Amino acid sequence: MDDDTLPLPQEEGTSFFPDAGSVGRPISETEKPQHYKVLARKYRPRTFDDLIGQDTLVRILRRAFEVGRVAHAFMLTGVRGVGKTTTARIIARALNCTGRDGKGGPTADPCGVCPNCVAILEDRHPDVLEMDAASRTGVDDVREIIEFSRFRPMQGRMKVFIIDEVHMLSRNAFNALLKTLEEPPAQVTFIFATTELRKVPVTVLSRCQRFDLHRVPQDQLAEHFKNISEKEGAHFTSEALALIARAADGSVRDGLSLLDQAIAQGAEEAGAVSAMLGLADRGLIFDMLESVMAGKADQVLALTEKAYAQGADLRSVLTDLMEGVHLLSRFKVDSSLRESNDLPEMERSRGGSLCDRLSMSVLSRAWQMLLKGVAEVDAAPDRRQAVEMVLIRLCYSSVLPTPDELIRQLQGETSPVPAGNTSRAVSAFTAQSSSSGMASMSVPVSEGSHGPVVRSSLRLVVNGGAIIEHETPELVASEETEELPVPMPKSWREMVVLVGQEKEAWLHGILRHEAHIVRFGPPDLVLRLDDIVVRKRVQRTLSALLERLYPGQWRLDFSEEKGEPSLDEQGAQVVALNQQHAQNHPLIRAVMKRFPGARIASVHDRNLDDYGLPPEEMTPLGEDYAPDLDFAPYDADSINENDLD
Repeated sequence: MDDDTLPLPQEEGTSFFPDAGSVGRPISETEKPQHYKVLARKYRPRTFDDLIGQDTLVRILRRAFEVGRVAHAFMLTGVRGVGKTTTARIIARALNCTGRDGKGGPTADPCGVCPNCVAILEDRHPDVLEMDAASRTGVDDVREIIEFSRFRPMQGRMKVFIIDEVHMLSRNAFNALLKTLEEPPAQVTFIFATTELRKVPVTVLSRCQRFDLHRVPQDQLAEHFKNISEKEGAHFTSEALALIARAADGSVRDGLSLLDQAIAQGAEEAGAVSAMLGLADRGLIFDMLESVMAGKADQVLALTEKAYAQGADLRSVLTDLMEGVHLLSRFKVDSSLRESNDLPEMERSRGGSLCDRLSMSVLSRAWQMLLKGVAEVDAAPDRRQAVEMVLIRLCYSSVLPTPDELIRQLQGETSPVPAGNTSRAVSAFTAQSSSSGMASMSVPVSEGSHGPVVRSSLRLVVNGGAIIEHETPELVASEETEELPVPMPKSWREMVVLVGQEKEAWLHGILRHEAHIVRFGPPDLVLRLDDIVVRKRVQRTLSALLERLYPGQWRLDFSEEKGEPSLDEQGAQVVALNQQHAQNHPLIRAVMKRFPGARIASVHDRNLDDYGLPPEEMTPLGEDYAPDLDFAPYDADSINENDLD
């Protein structure tokens, strides 16, 4: 049988060998197979106006097409699902659109009906090539693109190369692309998309026009999902859409996938969406927060059991609690959030009510313990047990007194302590808190705003009590508040110390090691610095510092005179003197005699400061100076050379 005698398939048929009764009969629309298309593809943006949350990108591209200054290479970066590849396809259509009449030019509003627009929408345009760099990473793949770019477009106006996940290309592939990317043919446009911009070589970035696609805000996502769900015949509550938008984390594609799943399951209520996502109900989370902060461990465990029975991941319960604590902390900092429409009504009302009853120190402590607890859950063999232990610790720690309450107890006062001391106590407590609910800190207790300070070491225990483990009263000078003027330095050494206290690390090091003081005394400060470059920088930074602290009181000059040794050189002389005095000490001489190979490694003088110098009222290099050598407890018996035998 000749091939010419074989029956040809019907144009609208579905089989090469149709049924006998259907030969020659057109198939109706109801008989055509229906292929389901997921929401992320069905509602994929086709124009710049359809993009949500990318107003800056759209405005710049519209302006570029309007003035005819469209770049030859684009770099689109952002998290997954924000529209990088979609934007690349819209640019490709905008470059190749010929309009409804076939005579149009590049436009920011492609018609969508011309042959080029239709072919690009259906992913079959011969001049628009998409490549996934995750699977084609080699230099041969890039050479194929380079070779293809040399030919004129077959159908469209421009050849467009869209390379997704471009950061996956190999180093050699990037190098092969550089020359063509820098000087591409006039009819070629490159569009790169990546989620890891830092992995793209700078040489490639410098040749592209970069656009950062932002995460889409939750309120915009929720509104977008509402419109799509209504078109699909589903009617979600605002709370359910808010949960989906929050889980999407700024990604439109991820959110549409979750919305697709919710429509398929008929999960249109918040509770059903929470169950679908494996989350605890939002109201349940606030119930747990209230019970935790009230120290009601039995209620917390009951709520945990309820969440577990509903199928919630208990680790997610801890992260939800962290999110709740973070929300309450934001309420503390910015009260206007309580009226924001970006948050559901339940979170605004219950969160605001709970926030008013808690202090920031309590919220900070809860955050630290939850953060530590999540790490413990990941390492625990039984996640449920670990979560319950974390929650129990939270309950018992909630009744612990805060640092300012501890300070008031130690003072025997009812009024709050000065703000500076309280903040330092809170910082010490937060930094040293452990997951066991026990913290040890040094609490400054002040008798007045600027009076002496008593420091005591406290140990906080989970049962709600405060135990003074050991109390070592020590009177120290309280720190000056920022409002008080900085004392005028009386010597060059005090000046250097002041520079160090002002966090000028480089300047402090230069003044300590290289500067030689020639003259010191307001308003004259004369130094010798041998390095001219260093001298100019010191002139600039030290003058600015002195003018800020003591306006108009100091004048900095430089001299070629020898001046005094630097502080570092003076410290080295003190070390040499200490070594000499130590060698002449009777005990040291006896030890050296007994052990001929021994040598003095170093001498530590408790009277010396951070620069290795004694107090300025003593003469560091004078004949009366001697190190304070301490070899044994003060109540020890004296020793002589005969005792060593």
